[in-house]
This record gives sequence, structure tokens and C-alpha cells, in this order.
Amino acid sequence: MLDPISEMLTKIRNAQMARHGDVFVSTSKLKMALAKILEKEGFILSVSKERQNDFDMIKINLKYHTISNTNKIPAIKGIRRISKEGQRIYVKNKDVKNVKNNYGIAIISTSKGLMTDYEAKKAGLGGEYICEVG
Repeated sequence: MLDPISEMLTKIRNAQMARHGDVFVSTSKLKMALAKILEKEGFILSVSKERQNDFDMIKINLKYHTISNTNKIPAIKGIRRISKEGQRIYVKNKDVKNVKNNYGIAIISTSKGLMTDYEAKKAGLGGEYICEVG
């Protein structure tokens, strides 16, 4: 079994490759915070909590860039988990680096909650390096 964050990122990646409109993941505070950051940064259209088959689920509306009537390109070019259950990765605020030449973001779990790399750098906080999105 995957850890919950890896499972969420994998579901998003697979749904975008299959050009699905939305994806459902099981709910948790951490997953909801992660999805809200992706929404705020413009990588997904919207995020909401819904009840499905007597379970609370997070519904993520995926975002695509349309080139022509039939061709859609996912807004997320790459999404990968950095800190894993077996090997946690922590960074200090001065060690936070740019992701994809500032076209992507890193998500860091700090003492003040989940933040993007530049928010953590601005606040002078370090923490667990959760994932990179580009």
C-alpha cells in the first residue's frame, strides 16, 4: 500500500494522462491542504469535499490547456513525491531551491502548515519537502 500522499499524487497523474475531468481521493486534512495549494497556484480548477458511497471524498477538478478542439494538454506537466515514508527529506529555509526554473512549485510541510517553497522561504521556515509540481 502506498502512503496517502503518494496515492493522491499518483491518482492525479494517472487521471490527467487519461484526460479525465476530475478525480476522487479519500479525505484527510493534509490531502485537502495539498489540493487547496494546487488550486491556489492554478494547477487544478477546483477542489471540494463530497460524499460518495457513504464516504467523504475530495473531488479534484483537473485543469487542461486546450490547443485545438480535440487536443488537451494537462496543466500539471510533472508531479512527484520527494519525502517518502521510508526516507523523509527535510530542508532549511535557505536550502529551498527553485523548481523547474520557477515554473513549478515545491510543497513543504512546516510548523505553520503546508506552504509553497517561496512562501516558506519568505516566512523563513523549513520543513519536510513533500512534493514538486511543475
